[in-house]
Amino acid sequence: MADSETGQIDNVMQEDRLFPPSEQFCQNAAIGSMDDYQALYDAAKNDPDKFWGETAREELHWFEPFDTVCNHDGSHVEWFVGGKTNISYNCLDANIAAGNGDRLAIIWEGEPGDTRTLTYKQLLTEVCKFSNVLTGQGVGVGDVVSIYMPMTPELAIAMLACTRIGAIHSVIFAGFSAEAIADRNNDASAKVQITSDGLFRRGKTLPLKDTVNAALEKSPTVECCIVLQRAKNDCAMQAGRDYWWHELMEDASADCPALPLDSEATSFILYTSGSTGKPKGIRHTTAGYNLWTKKTFQWVFDWKPEDIYWCTADCGWITGHSYIVYGPMSNGATCLMYEGAPNHPAPDRFWDVVQRHKVTILYTAPTAIRAFVKWGDEHIDKHDISSLRLLGTVGEGINPDTWIWYHEKIGGEKCPIVDTWWQTETGGIMMSPLPGATATKPGSCTLPLPGVVPVIVDEGLHPVETNHGGMLCMAQPWPGMLRGIWGDEKRFQEQYWSTFPGNYLTGDNARVDDDGYYWIMGRIDDVINVSGHRLSTIEVESALVSHDKVAECAAVGRPHDLKGQAICVFVTVKDAQAGEALRDELRLHVRKEIGALAVPDDIRFTDGLPKTRSGKIMRRLLRDIAAGRQAAGDVSTLEDFSVLAKLSEDQE
Repeated sequence: MADSETGQIDNVMQEDRLFPPSEQFCQNAAIGSMDDYQALYDAAKNDPDKFWGETAREELHWFEPFDTVCNHDGSHVEWFVGGKTNISYNCLDANIAAGNGDRLAIIWEGEPGDTRTLTYKQLLTEVCKFSNVLTGQGVGVGDVVSIYMPMTPELAIAMLACTRIGAIHSVIFAGFSAEAIADRNNDASAKVQITSDGLFRRGKTLPLKDTVNAALEKSPTVECCIVLQRAKNDCAMQAGRDYWWHELMEDASADCPALPLDSEATSFILYTSGSTGKPKGIRHTTAGYNLWTKKTFQWVFDWKPEDIYWCTADCGWITGHSYIVYGPMSNGATCLMYEGAPNHPAPDRFWDVVQRHKVTILYTAPTAIRAFVKWGDEHIDKHDISSLRLLGTVGEGINPDTWIWYHEKIGGEKCPIVDTWWQTETGGIMMSPLPGATATKPGSCTLPLPGVVPVIVDEGLHPVETNHGGMLCMAQPWPGMLRGIWGDEKRFQEQYWSTFPGNYLTGDNARVDDDGYYWIMGRIDDVINVSGHRLSTIEVESALVSHDKVAECAAVGRPHDLKGQAICVFVTVKDAQAGEALRDELRLHVRKEIGALAVPDDIRFTDGLPKTRSGKIMRRLLRDIAAGRQAAGDVSTLEDFSVLAKLSEDQE
């Protein structure tokens, strides 16, 4: 039967290189062998109540113990039923009680070069004071606090203060428009807005408060706005509504006991864009989310107390929530926070930061890594980055050639790479190598973590064959999973649970190879059906990016009378002449790397690709452009609208 009939996806990319962890790394790792991994995995799969019950009692502080580990009936899931805990307590008070109060919690560097540090004791003081500030503004349990701030310690303080008093935070990346802020505020019925006068980005001051002022004109539920003085730029303050952070903090008490909260109490909402319509507010709860981020941080990053850990994400995204604030701090880790751009004042800024702060763990996005490749090795060569012992990737798939560069140039061929796959909805990492146990393959997220039970099915909901792609689903609940879409139960059911009843639909395609390793093949709608063969766009893109003249690319399908769909590729080049000669060269390269089936019909050169502010390429907009349609749907997460405008002009 043809793959187009079964719904299975052809695998046309082969990658067999294997990189086992060094013997030295294995010896020092918390999970130092595949036997150790398998024992953990089997325990979590075979008796999840026992595994997670024991883990929760050991890892979290409980004001009141839970009586049931997990209740689940399809999409309705509850974890640690009857228990009461507090995320802020587990991040701060518990570490101080364990004798780690003087350990650095945050090492912060601003884009202009200013620095600050906060120990766990100091961070607790600031969090308690701001908790009392919020309480003084009438914020109580279940109230939503909207946060639109630069990457300063105050952003983490605001998040931890909310969770301390049972308020629900909604962090909005400080780059969204006033309209996008207002949409999110109104959907969540936000009561308080927290922002800053401005932020620094590539040497410029961006007036955040001006944007918020425009948003608040359309946010009727917001009663007050608290403003951090960061850039000291002029901004309009409305009497009776707007208050300066530092003035409110002056007289705030540093005494604010953490509130015992129900395990299933909502801790935060995080909005993620949908392909059409309004963004959806993903809802996460207290105990399960806290436990999942804490354990996955331990497992994946093999964290040691002496580590200096740097996740380069922004707290406006789930990566910042889970692996800058809640996961690391629940473990007592020292986290580096950086405010600015990776190429200001020069393209070596990241490596300068690594050298000066002696970073040992670096967790960043493939988009950033591809930019580093494009900028040139000379920016790395001028710095000593030998402190690094572990590298990670997050946000999207990494093509093998970029993985190899990261391994060789940044890791010095000695640092394991944890290529992590997860989503806003999953709360934390779902699949990843364990650095002391798993032999890695460039481009593969390798194996599921304990508690993750994946199943890959075709459109008929039948399990796919090895080395064929299909829809990636989860057959067993895990503690960090989303509990709903804020205010939209119908959308929650339809999007995640209706396709394969009883199983969570991730929205991604994946395949498993002969070694049992998982390969993410892009979003379900990122599949091109060419003459009855279903091809993953990520494989076409990986082949093109392996060409030394290609900086970045995105492949999409467009309608074709004969083949059903044709392959259209948007390409940005390095120092090369874009033209017909290069098109022919790239077509030959894809033919050699994959085969004639995957050779692009169209190659369109462009100066930039439409991306979200977290660096993900918005392929659905490219699909519209390739098909000759006007780009439609939600574009609130688009970073640079001029890129989309230029692409649209080029097709006219």
